[in-house]
Amino acid sequence: MGKKLEQAKKDIENNAEIPAEEAINKVKDLAFAKFDESVDIAVRLGVDPKKSDQMVRGTVALPHGTGKDVRVLVFAKGEKEKEASEAGADHVGAEDLVEKIRKGWLDFDKAVATPDVMGLVGKIGKILGPRGLMPNPKLGTVTFDVGKAVRELKAGKVEFKVDKTGIVHLPVGRVSFDTAKIVDNIRAAVDSINKAKPSTSKGKYLKKIVVSSTMGPGIRVNIDSVTAVRN
Repeated sequence: MGKKLEQAKKDIENNAEIPAEEAINKVKDLAFAKFDESVDIAVRLGVDPKKSDQMVRGTVALPHGTGKDVRVLVFAKGEKEKEASEAGADHVGAEDLVEKIRKGWLDFDKAVATPDVMGLVGKIGKILGPRGLMPNPKLGTVTFDVGKAVRELKAGKVEFKVDKTGIVHLPVGRVSFDTAKIVDNIRAAVDSINKAKPSTSKGKYLKKIVVSSTMGPGIRVNIDSVTAVRN
């Protein structure tokens, strides 16, 4: 552990839950990297991810984005290629893109596809799937409305999925963001996670929320400060 991080950890009193605004301000105070660190939340849920009926997955449109330039690739043909390009897609194509990806090219962050080319995209599913890049109709990335999908991803729409330990990890901005904007993003994220609660989940659903910068320590956030829903 670096000396700066060790000192930062000592600055956090008793690891107690504090209101979101106060937590973000503390994250900013303790951020010591020379770059604009990402601000992320980790939300521990009261679910058993090993059970298929308790899987938590979805998307959230962060009102202030993540601060990251998202590179969007679109698999489409004909008029949909033009629509995707006009919406700001970084790469648009079909067979040509599949061939590039087969050869090892992966210079993009998100992928969208029209339903009619999914048979083609499926041929590289073993490459895209493990990297979380496979278009998925449940997440709105398999659609004929490619223009809307591209604009949403560029504006800050992010995916979330509970991991095997029952935690959802999400980026909610940058250290350089105004505190109020980060809090807005956290509230939007928690709201979406709440809406994705499985009907089979019993007891307390939102168990713990921790916010941190890329290089900084985790700070516990009072759940009631980011949601009106009591769990």
